[in-house]
Amino acid sequence: MDPIAVIDFETTGVSPSDRCRATEIGIVILENGRIVDRYQSLMNAGLPVPPFIQGLTGISTAMLRNAPPVEQVMGEAADFVGELPLLAHNAAFDQKFWDFELARIGRTRRQAFACSLLLSRRLLPEAPSHKLGNLNSWAHLPDTGKAHRALADAEMAANLALHLAGRLRDRYGVQDVSHPLLCRLQKLAVAKIPEMLRRHRDG
Repeated sequence: MDPIAVIDFETTGVSPSDRCRATEIGIVILENGRIVDRYQSLMNAGLPVPPFIQGLTGISTAMLRNAPPVEQVMGEAADFVGELPLLAHNAAFDQKFWDFELARIGRTRRQAFACSLLLSRRLLPEAPSHKLGNLNSWAHLPDTGKAHRALADAEMAANLALHLAGRLRDRYGVQDVSHPLLCRLQKLAVAKIPEMLRRHRDG
C-alpha cells in the first residue's frame, strides 16, 4: 500500500463552525504495511466541551485550558502530513474539520480522503457492524487504547486499512493497493467491485 496519513479528530460537536471546533487530533503514517510515525495533540480553540462529549471522549474543558492553541496544532499537523494522501473512518466528518481548521490558518488541503467506513461496507459486507471499534473487534485487530480518543482511533483506522488491503490481495488478487484505487472502490456498489478489480488487476 502507498504511504497514507490516517487522521482522526475529537471535536465539540458534529459540524465545524465558530461554536463547534476540534479538541484533539491523532495522525498515524502507514508505510510498507505498518505504522511508522505518529502525531497527537489536544488543542485549545477557546470553547467549552459539552457534558455529553466529555463523557464520550474523556476530554474536559479543564484539560484544554493548558493545551496548545488550535492554530499551532493544525500547523504542526499539516506539516506532519505534508502531501501524503489521507484516510479516515467516516472521512466525511474528519474532512470537514480538517478543511475548516486549515482554512482558519490560511492553508488548503490538496489531497483526497479515502474512507475506511465506506470501504468496509463494500469489502466486508458480512461484518455485523461497521463502526470502527466494532469492526476492529470483529476482525481481531490490535487493541489500540481508549475509543473516542484521536490517536487510538487513528491507529484503529490504520489497522483496518491494512486489513482491507489484505482482503483485496487475498480475495481479489490485487497486489498494488493504491490510495486512488481505494478512493474509486469506496464509490462503487458492492456488486460492481469484482469486475472493476479484475480489470484493475489485469491492466
